[in-house]
Amino acid sequence: MLVLTPEQEAAIRAHGEADYPYECCGLLLGTFAADGRKTTVEVMPISNAREESAKRNRFLITPQELMRGERYARSRQLDIIGFYHSHPDHPAVPSGYDLDHALPVYSYVIVSVAQGRAGEVQSWELEADRSRFNPEPIVKG
Repeated sequence: MLVLTPEQEAAIRAHGEADYPYECCGLLLGTFAADGRKTTVEVMPISNAREESAKRNRFLITPQELMRGERYARSRQLDIIGFYHSHPDHPAVPSGYDLDHALPVYSYVIVSVAQGRAGEVQSWELEADRSRFNPEPIVKG
């Protein structure tokens, strides 16, 4: 289960709307609990580094940006607990591309942005064998 505050969810929605019609992306920084709960402490927007022609349906976080996020998280005694991105004019459901590039344990939050307006926000967690995503409950923190 993923804990997100209303303010954090609003920040993800706003990022999706600001980057529309392209995909936005960012990191979820927080803590892992022994019971599997992930608590988001901070949302860290990242610029989509994908080439212009592919930004509409793909995002890329460069290794340098990921390292910057990891360093920042560690300086605050946090971990990267997941990632978020938007699906412009598509549902908040992982694509085959998302499945191919995900890792177990992390939360994958997707916000659907239709005609510039953020809609459904869903979190997903990858099955340990990487075969599929399962819906992950979002609890308001």
